[in-house]
Amino acid sequence: MRILVLTKPVPDPAAGAERLGPDFRLDRGASPSVVNGNDEYALEAALQLVEAHGGEVAILSMAPANGTDTMRKALAMGAQRGVLVTDPALEGADMAATIRVLAAAAAAEEFDLLLAGLDTSDGQGGAVAAGVAALLGHPLLSPAASIEPDPAAGRVRVRRLSAKGYDVVEAPMPAVISCTQALGAPRYPSLKGIMAARSREIAQRSVADLGDADVPAAGAWSTKVTAAEAPPARAAGRVVRGTPDESATKIADFLAARRLI
Repeated sequence: MRILVLTKPVPDPAAGAERLGPDFRLDRGASPSVVNGNDEYALEAALQLVEAHGGEVAILSMAPANGTDTMRKALAMGAQRGVLVTDPALEGADMAATIRVLAAAAAAEEFDLLLAGLDTSDGQGGAVAAGVAALLGHPLLSPAASIEPDPAAGRVRVRRLSAKGYDVVEAPMPAVISCTQALGAPRYPSLKGIMAARSREIAQRSVADLGDADVPAAGAWSTKVTAAEAPPARAAGRVVRGTPDESATKIADFLAARRLI
């Protein structure tokens, strides 16, 4: 099996508060980057599938040129190679541009499954996998709690989480799967994996290398940050006193006055 996993370098959540630059966009140079947490779950699922069925796991990222540093961790977990799309024209790219770039880069790869995390910690849009699937014309299976491919039949079955439990859905491969943490915790890179990751290939692509990716010169398609300000200070809390019945009535009146119930 050939599995392609979308990974994104994001600011390390453990590094403290993120800062905005003078253009009101996230200052990514102000904190170290790590592999997006949900993408690690997708990568772990891919590694387990290849261990069971054979094949190759490759990772695909869109990031600045120093994104290779973060990608090495994903390679240390066990991925065989990486593809980094990096170009000054992509600075400030919004979700629409990101989807087109990743879809164009993925179209140049041969894969049976394309896996992605459910969302990213810096954007939390959760629509990249769906957009990539739509542009590639592949079925989307999301959100996945288990993945059962049948390489011989060219099909994949997914247990998809739903509000009432889960659904079992099946589709032909190649397919795009948005992964949840129910697939299992990601492994820690071994010393052997860390050493091997240093020599594993990370091919770099520019926008021109992707052909007709339809990416605007400014990177962003439909969004532009014009201002940013800190949220207002939290107001003092309100303490409700009285008997249980009185307190319940006061709380209900408080919520009803604000149209919360």
